[in-house]
Amino acid sequence: MKLVKKKASEAIEKEKQLAALAAVSYIQNGQVIGLGSGSTANYAIREIGKLVQNGFQLKAIPTSKKTQLLAESFHIPIIDSNSIDHIDITIDGADEFNDDMVLIKGGGGALFREKIVASMTRKQIIIADSSKLVRHLGLEFKLPIEVIPFASNYVMNRLHILGGTSIIRQKGGKAFVTDLGNWILDVDLGHIRDPLSLSRSLDEIVGVVCHGLFIDLADIIIMGKGETTEAFLRPKS
Repeated sequence: MKLVKKKASEAIEKEKQLAALAAVSYIQNGQVIGLGSGSTANYAIREIGKLVQNGFQLKAIPTSKKTQLLAESFHIPIIDSNSIDHIDITIDGADEFNDDMVLIKGGGGALFREKIVASMTRKQIIIADSSKLVRHLGLEFKLPIEVIPFASNYVMNRLHILGGTSIIRQKGGKAFVTDLGNWILDVDLGHIRDPLSLSRSLDEIVGVVCHGLFIDLADIIIMGKGETTEAFLRPKS
């Protein structure tokens, strides 16, 4: 059993790496790039570090403190998000996505910065292993919602009215605190049948800083699948 689990884990990591390699091939010299957070994005950051080592002139905006530390370890130049008007390309991961390219993100707690960076980006590339593609959003992965701590109980009550069961994410026996000083609620809403309607309802709750539904933000999703990759493209409007 342990051997089977080890092989499955190795296969997933291989898919992550393949997706990251394919995404990095879109980067051009001189671009401003967004650096995502999480284990899959980390593979891309390592490859971007090789580009810098080989002479690429890049500027990067990280989506978390952990991402920034990793990028700096590979000598990737970091700039302030307020110093530019847009980002050329961002490579980030996802916790779930469906055929409509709706994402759930926030498993690492960086969803607010990830959504800001995605909104500033001209080409958003999501990379994932094949386990992240689901038919029904929200059944396997709870929806992260970043909240102001002062409003956490109020927000949880409002989410209950929407049919959600919430818990405050914990770390080390205390509430997990995001890079921006907020808390994360992990919310079980069951099958999310209408992500757009839910997104609008969540946006109306006072105290919600950001939620983990990413709609119309991914331009390309590159998924590792076995020994190759599969790309999902956002339909042109």
